[in-house]
Amino acid sequence: MFESKEGQAVPQVTFHTRQGDQWVDVTTEELFANKTVIVFSLPGAFTPTCSSSHLPRYNELASVFAEHGVDDILCVSVNDTFVMNAWKADQEAENITFIPDGNGDFSKGMGMLVAKNDLGFGDRSWRYSMLVKDGVVVKMFIENDEPGDPFKVSDADTMLSYVAPEHKLQQSITVFTKPGCPFCAKAKQNLIDNGLNYEEVILGKDATTVSLRAISGRSTVPQVFIGGQHIGGSEELEAFLAK
Repeated sequence: MFESKEGQAVPQVTFHTRQGDQWVDVTTEELFANKTVIVFSLPGAFTPTCSSSHLPRYNELASVFAEHGVDDILCVSVNDTFVMNAWKADQEAENITFIPDGNGDFSKGMGMLVAKNDLGFGDRSWRYSMLVKDGVVVKMFIENDEPGDPFKVSDADTMLSYVAPEHKLQQSITVFTKPGCPFCAKAKQNLIDNGLNYEEVILGKDATTVSLRAISGRSTVPQVFIGGQHIGGSEELEAFLAK
């Protein structure tokens, strides 16, 4: 079993980051002092669970965490800064601060450095999340020590339930659009006017008409999905929101 560090200070580490064409050293003090920070740590950039679930959900809920007093969200992985920068760009995760724990010093100090030699990874971080206030760990969610890559408690929704137990999450909304479509613009504005966040999927860039037809049975845009339910086009969305 991994030992919780609740009530203890985070390790004092200097991270070597690449910002533009410059090397910039970032210290633990700079990241945590006088701040409320969420950290989620994972085995590796570009790996399946990390890319499909762990990172995207924290990025999606960043504004909600901010509403409840969180100053920053850090993604820590035992990868070099070039890999972490590339992963951030690939994931379009602008709401997350990526921390390259290249030498594993932070993960080791947290007692979370594990050998992944069977996968050819070498030493990597175990998957966990934590809430840190002014450099002191307030709460940790550590995945059980079991085979494979467990992902049950370090997710963003579990953390949000701890940070803001009364908060009710908005259902996920996806809008399929294409450039220059006035009805798409109307649908998006309608969502904005109702205070609803949405993900936009642009045909020709993020998806194809064939994909849209397979998912919705239609080839026209916009097509709106709320909480997994197909709502339809702009007029159907308007009627749905009016209920």
